[in-house]
Amino acid sequence: MKKILALLCALALIFALAACGQSAAPAAEKTFTVGICQLVQHPALDAATQGFKDALSEKLGDRVQFVEQNASGDAATCAVICGQFVGDEVDLIMANATPALLAAQSATNTIPVLGTSVTDYASALEIDNWSGSTGTNISGTSDRVPEEEQAKVLLELFPDAKTVGILFCSAEPNSRVQADAITPALESAGCTVKEFVFADSNDVAQVTTTACDECDVLYIPTDNTAASNAELINNVAINAGVPIIAGEENLCKGCGVATLSISYYDLGVVTGQMAAEILLEGKDAGSMEIRYAPFTKEFNADICQALGIAVPDDYVAIG
Repeated sequence: MKKILALLCALALIFALAACGQSAAPAAEKTFTVGICQLVQHPALDAATQGFKDALSEKLGDRVQFVEQNASGDAATCAVICGQFVGDEVDLIMANATPALLAAQSATNTIPVLGTSVTDYASALEIDNWSGSTGTNISGTSDRVPEEEQAKVLLELFPDAKTVGILFCSAEPNSRVQADAITPALESAGCTVKEFVFADSNDVAQVTTTACDECDVLYIPTDNTAASNAELINNVAINAGVPIIAGEENLCKGCGVATLSISYYDLGVVTGQMAAEILLEGKDAGSMEIRYAPFTKEFNADICQALGIAVPDDYVAIG
């Protein structure tokens, strides 16, 4: 009897170990579902999403499934999308642009969230005593370029500028942060700084016209509404002969003469690498510091030619 009991125990142990081995294998080959909420279709945001998908696919191959949704510029739709992601129990949410990030924040405090194309996480998430990480389920990448460096670009190209207008959308808090940050740098150089704020796409043309009438140069920060209306802004500014320094490359393609910019594709790649660290290595999003992409001086050759503007040799033409 003892021999039979011993044999049964041994068999039970073998079956238990085999069961553990069977459960471990699927875990090692787990397929992840990543929800992507993008605020609006726009070249910069599109590039960030593509970079994210490419980088994460490179790490996970066919083990990652993307559920990609576009909110068509509506913050309320972002909330619906993120709510669906939570209901579907996705493994991670990528929120492209600040309204998408805020929607994800409201939707979940457990699913990891990575933002991208977000300028300032501290102000967007209302975090005091900013330390570089959120301490919550959120991290991501920032498209912010130091405003004092943007001011240097403006002053380098237009040293005789007396009045600089800052043009942005009142509905985008990140634009306000950038406007407030660049103003002291311009004022310390002797410029008079004026703000020209539009509420939405409906009054962009009128506000831009007023800004061009009153200013020598305009500065537009990384602003999604401005970017979506870049062609309209350019038509007004070109006709008025007023140059624009843009906050990022794709905005500069549409209406700017120059920018100190990042590659949004590269920004998305960095975000995808962070996602891989969370999904594969189990890193905690809240303890991951916000990351950035390198920036370069760029110029729009067509608009510079139209306005008769020469740029120094260390500027790279936007392709």
